[in-house]
Amino acid sequence: MPAKIKETVALGHDKKRFKQHRPHPWHGIEPMVEEPDTVRGFIEITQYDRIKFEMDPVTGYLCVDRPQRNSSLPPNPYGFIPQTLCGKRTGDFMKPGTPGDNDALDIVILSEHELTRAEVVLEVRIIGAIETLDHNKADPKIIAVLKGDLLWGELEELKDVPSSQVERLEHYFRQYKVEKGHENPVTVMGHCVRKKAIELFSRSLEDYREVFETSTT
Repeated sequence: MPAKIKETVALGHDKKRFKQHRPHPWHGIEPMVEEPDTVRGFIEITQYDRIKFEMDPVTGYLCVDRPQRNSSLPPNPYGFIPQTLCGKRTGDFMKPGTPGDNDALDIVILSEHELTRAEVVLEVRIIGAIETLDHNKADPKIIAVLKGDLLWGELEELKDVPSSQVERLEHYFRQYKVEKGHENPVTVMGHCVRKKAIELFSRSLEDYREVFETSTT
């Protein structure tokens, strides 16, 4: 064994947990940390991006989805929670009888720090959600605070967030898919409390397992 590797192992690194290849950000990263309200978020777009980036579900690479269609930039970094799927359970819980959009569960991160990079994984706590429909399919946006954040980290509920911040997020999601000459596909229904947001997350885990774990067995 080379001396450098011996030194690394001696420092306490568990070589059994080493991955030769980068895991797929949707399927290869554990969604939960320890507490039931603490999850991992994979960031696709920051508040400085004028290009809408999305993870390609096949390759796991971050790809250009489209230029932002208007001058409105995302107020906060957002992306998705790994190993989640907004399927029938999630959609029906958000609004009875509503199908999910069959994408990973979206998440928005609140932090006092400027997060200027995408493709990073953060540990965050769920405090609520903005409930939206995209082409009449459930597309909730989980709202979470960066774990340990000195300004936002102790918040428990979405009601603790300044109303202007919540309104800014709702406005962005109401406008971010608007195209001239086309009907807006997005409807913002409002927002929900932490308890319902955590249940949306739990339902999305069940939806994911049903689709992906069943298909690989």
